[in-house]
Amino acid sequence: MAESKKAIGMDVWNREFQEVTVRKEDMNKLVMNFLVTEGFADAAKTFGFESGTKHIDLATVKAGRMVVKKAVQNGHVLDAIEKIHNLDPAILYKYPKALFSLEQQFFIELIRYRRIEEAMIFALGALAPMAEQNGFLEEFERTFSLLVFYDVANNPVSDLLKMSRRNETARVVNEAILISQTNEKEAKLYSLLKMLAWVDKELDKKVTYPRLQDFSTCELEASDMISGCHTFSFSSSHPNI
Repeated sequence: MAESKKAIGMDVWNREFQEVTVRKEDMNKLVMNFLVTEGFADAAKTFGFESGTKHIDLATVKAGRMVVKKAVQNGHVLDAIEKIHNLDPAILYKYPKALFSLEQQFFIELIRYRRIEEAMIFALGALAPMAEQNGFLEEFERTFSLLVFYDVANNPVSDLLKMSRRNETARVVNEAILISQTNEKEAKLYSLLKMLAWVDKELDKKVTYPRLQDFSTCELEASDMISGCHTFSFSSSHPNI
């Protein structure tokens, strides 16, 4: 017979939450790490001023990863590659996924502007060998299929032409630059969320409890449960978050 799960009620859950103390300084560092890692230099500068949180040289972030990110998001792939080489010529050689993502995006931009002949030459001469050499053939084949459909907007891979595709390329490139500069792959907040998801999964095996249903709102599963977001106690004399 399967062992029954232990049940933790809302009263116990809230009482345990009330006993947890999270220092405001630690929360501010987490926010600052996210802003700097994601390249939001202006927001990081404002947040640092208001919260008193120290940060790295934001001018480097703004002149480096930010300009590369904006270039990719605007579809200016060759400009982005040039800026990356100015930062560190070795980055794209050390991180082939970033290089392939940029070359893939360049091909997509050629298709977007109906430069079909150039796109074909580039795909066969540069993108295909890069994909074969580094194990990206499946992604190459999917991208190459853009050439098959005359009606670009209504083909099965039209998602590649959306802004979200540029954003994904910018994310991959930003990650490569970030690892090269700081040895960090992503913001610490993402790691904490992954850890929280893992802990929830492990708890589900043993107990029933007021499970967090929505990370963005801190909403718990039951409709009559009070959100746990405001029950944390922040110990800090600083008036600003």
